[in-house]
Amino acid sequence: MTATVLTFQVLLPLTLLAWLAFLPAGSLVGFVMQAAGIGIFLFALAKVGQWAVPVWWLPLVYGALWLVALVAWPLKSNLAGLPLLPSGLSAWLFLALSILLFGIGGWFGTRALIGRSEPPVEVIDIENPFGPGRYLVGNGGSNAVVNAHMKTLDASIERFRRWRGQSYAVDFFGLGPFGLRAKGWRPTEPSAYAIFGAALHAPCAGEVVAAEGGMPDFLVPEQDQVNRLGNHVILRCDDVEIVFAHLQKGSVRVSSGDSVATGDRLGEIGNSGASTEPHLHIHAQRPAPAGAPPISGEPLALRIDGRFLVRGDRLTGHNW
Repeated sequence: MTATVLTFQVLLPLTLLAWLAFLPAGSLVGFVMQAAGIGIFLFALAKVGQWAVPVWWLPLVYGALWLVALVAWPLKSNLAGLPLLPSGLSAWLFLALSILLFGIGGWFGTRALIGRSEPPVEVIDIENPFGPGRYLVGNGGSNAVVNAHMKTLDASIERFRRWRGQSYAVDFFGLGPFGLRAKGWRPTEPSAYAIFGAALHAPCAGEVVAAEGGMPDFLVPEQDQVNRLGNHVILRCDDVEIVFAHLQKGSVRVSSGDSVATGDRLGEIGNSGASTEPHLHIHAQRPAPAGAPPISGEPLALRIDGRFLVRGDRLTGHNW
């Protein structure tokens, strides 16, 4: 994970920006394509990447640096003497690279934008389940480019059928000082993460159909691949179930059969189950058939506070 993040979210963007700033193309067409290719590629990285690590606002810094390089180019170049087309093999190869960046960035950027559209399923409106704080969406949206949970829609893979209800799930990280989600790059102690211990409230009135609060919180990156939900609450509101997973051990305040009102405290967010680090998993589904796995029901989408949340979106908690 660390190598991937450093490569695609730090080294690659900085390399492309340095290329634009210090080695601009020597022709008008070459520079236009260089700037466009790098710009659209950085846009795609901003929309596709999970920016909890290193920090959510870093793409804005990259965008500002790209704009500075773009504005500075005509100030330091002799535009009157600039050829229209590249000259020489290396210049044409750099043009080809720029076109490749434009194509890759355009495809992924477009897919990320399409993922912001609500999917062709029923969308359930719920209240904000968080107490005070700021939260970042790590997974969310209507395609696999921005939401890793979407892969469980593939009915051809038998093990995915057990988890199908989570296909439009939303995952949240917490945001602490300076927009950091943790004290450190990837600390092992769950309490170092901003979301650990954050209050979770019922986003709708209903009946608790399942609750578990005795499973351990794991050190990062340990996880439980068998009891994937970990400590959890499944709340049935009318004919829809809202599933909350990876809660903190000993924090769950409700039991199966309890009736809850909107805003009632359900528990606190932890790092139990199949959790790579402390976060809240939430999804909506139709109740699973009798005898079927609990999150194998028909998947539904969620709107929280009227918003269909997508990877990279931020949400401010509610003062319950």
